[in-house]
Amino acid sequence: MGKQSISWLPNTYPQNGMTWEARFARKDCTPCLHRAQCTRSKREPRIVGLQAREQYEALHAARQHQTTAAFAQQYAPRAGIEGTHEQGIRRCGLRQSRYIGLAKTHLQHIATAAALNLVRIGEWLVGTPQAKTRHSPFARLKEALT
Repeated sequence: MGKQSISWLPNTYPQNGMTWEARFARKDCTPCLHRAQCTRSKREPRIVGLQAREQYEALHAARQHQTTAAFAQQYAPRAGIEGTHEQGIRRCGLRQSRYIGLAKTHLQHIATAAALNLVRIGEWLVGTPQAKTRHSPFARLKEALT
């Protein structure tokens, strides 16, 4: 909102990828009408984390690449595998093994895969359409408004 930062300091928690922190004054942030757009903090002023230029440009390039049709085609097989894995987790409790030992755990994985195949065959025979990718409530609202 046109205010200048009061200090730039090296980040105190560099594991998050930010190398610098730009801090703003409490007297500028507290009465600001647009505070909710800048920070979720109730009392503290805005602190902006900044990456090194090389990291920022690499992240920006990767995000741009993810919007291309070539990336979508390359990612499609992985998306299908992740859908199957998620179905196994939700429907069959795939995250935890019920048994102790590698052989019994392997047997559980085979039984889970067979169960998922039977469920999918049953849904195919009944004619249940495959689910489309879920959208967040915000994305659904955005689609409804456009």
